[in-house]
Order: sequence, then C-alpha cells, then structure tokens
Amino acid sequence: MGKAFKRGMNKSKNNPFSTLSREEAIGKVVKGLHGTSKNENIEDLITLFGLSSEELLENGASYEEVKGVSGILND
Repeated sequence: MGKAFKRGMNKSKNNPFSTLSREEAIGKVVKGLHGTSKNENIEDLITLFGLSSEELLENGASYEEVKGVSGILND
C-alpha cells in the first residue's frame, strides 16, 4: 500500500462525521450549545450541514444560544 492510500484509509476511520445524518447533527449542535464549554465540532457541524437558526430553535435551543452562533448560521 502506498502512503497516500494509507492516509486516506486512516482519515476515513477517524472521521466522526462520515455517517452522520442531518437530524443527528442538529441534535449534537443543540446539546453542544446547552453545554458550558465551547466545542469546535459545533461550528464544523453548523457549517457542514448549513443549519439555520429556525432549525435549532425548533429542536430545543434557546434564543440566546442561537444568537451566540448567529455569525455562522445559514439564514
């Protein structure tokens, strides 16, 4: 096996977003917003799936939490 092929195989094994549905992503973002520590994956999920503030509010996020990440939301 070549080096590039090995890197590609390892990258797909360690990628947590490889089999994530949109509903699961919204749930993870809402749970992350409720937490006290800022998680880097939240911003990645929002931009990857192009989430909007309406979707987050419908799934349990508070207005203040959504306003905190309004700069990266797709509205």
